Amino acid sequence: MATERSGIFVALGANLPSAVHGAPRATLEAAVRFLAREGVQIVKRSSWWQSAAQPVSDQPDFINGVVEIGSTLPPDGLLALLHRIEASFGRVRQTRWGARVLDLDLIDYRGQSTSGEGGGLILPHPRLQERLFVLLPLQEIAPEWRHPVSGVVIDALIGQANVIKINKLE
Repeated sequence: MATERSGIFVALGANLPSAVHGAPRATLEAAVRFLAREGVQIVKRSSWWQSAAQPVSDQPDFINGVVEIGSTLPPDGLLALLHRIEASFGRVRQTRWGARVLDLDLIDYRGQSTSGEGGGLILPHPRLQERLFVLLPLQEIAPEWRHPVSGVVIDALIGQANVIKINKLE
């Protein structure tokens, strides 16, 4: 698959071990490699960050990160690929905000905005501005990023996001 310019951001998260890949961090590393094997260019990747589950629950902590990618896939095709990867890693969608082996969210696709009309894809991700576990890794790799709809800079979004305990991992 040929690759176009970047500007596509995918958030990765996990808080359950994978039967094949092990601990959440190892699973996320494997997911990044899997994306590359599927023809997606990994342009930049953040550090891994650890945070409590949101909304707050008794789930194990999440490990999260963000990658900037390049791809010729259209947004819905890329989302379908992300869902196939999640399923191949053992993700079962049962409970909203439940514990998971792997979560891959399309955060921003080259600044495009879609409403999700008819049950379709919503871009940018509708809750990204609330989530420090997405914003901090995104800021790390794209410090000049602005929200495609509001135009608010990432530093301001971080200042307005829900406060959570979050730590950058080495």
